[in-house]
Amino acid sequence: MNRIDQLFAEPRDKAAFIPYLTCGHPSLAASRRLLHLLEKNGADLIELGVPYSDPLADGPVIQQASQRALAAGTRLKDVLEVAAQARAEGLQAGLILFSYFNPLLQYGLPRLIETMKGIGIDGLIVPDLPVEESRQLRELAEQGGIHLIPLAAPTSLPRLDRIVQEARGMIYCVSSLGVTGERQQFHAALTHLIQSLRQRTKLPLVVGFGVSSARQYQELAGLCDGVVVGSAIVREIDRHSCALLSESPADQLRAEAEIAVFVRQLTGR
Repeated sequence: MNRIDQLFAEPRDKAAFIPYLTCGHPSLAASRRLLHLLEKNGADLIELGVPYSDPLADGPVIQQASQRALAAGTRLKDVLEVAAQARAEGLQAGLILFSYFNPLLQYGLPRLIETMKGIGIDGLIVPDLPVEESRQLRELAEQGGIHLIPLAAPTSLPRLDRIVQEARGMIYCVSSLGVTGERQQFHAALTHLIQSLRQRTKLPLVVGFGVSSARQYQELAGLCDGVVVGSAIVREIDRHSCALLSESPADQLRAEAEIAVFVRQLTGR
């Protein structure tokens, strides 16, 4: 069974914690270590962000992290290799590849799904691929046992029936209009969006875009089945980037310990 299905099939007393990493920031080796750190500190699923030169849905924190990763030479194949290495080292958490469509198309969609299946990547989010245009990729993903996860925003209400029809694994509810990034409040229609989806599907609903504090995390955790945290974690990693890149194991461990504390404080785990 797909790990996403396994996770949500089990009785849960708390929302799933789903952190996002920009792979290759500050380095591929650091990203691999951080995957294990996040799992040890409560991550149920982890989003692997593929750096992209024109990330239309991402705010400044993730944009800058992507630019640095790209400047260091990180490409889709490297992200897949990091995932493969982490799996070989025993990583058990579910993995979701988060990428814009062009890198996937350049890599080759059939080859991509076959590679993801071999690695053990469970889901795929493509923010610039509307469900109305996703048939080819969705069918390939289904053949590989991988869930193509759609986004639903407060402005998606007229399209919810189509989104639900095509959704697999879970639905990613966007808490705010515009790009990702830490915010003080969420869109007023978020609760209505979640309620509308609940009326249409039994699929798990996860919420992301803008979580920046423990208060916000707990607020969302009471509304949905999982909470995605992106920019806040990427910012914290960036704050420790020099130590993570250090050749001193002690510096690396100290930085990783501080990131772990940040994650536990944010999620209350």
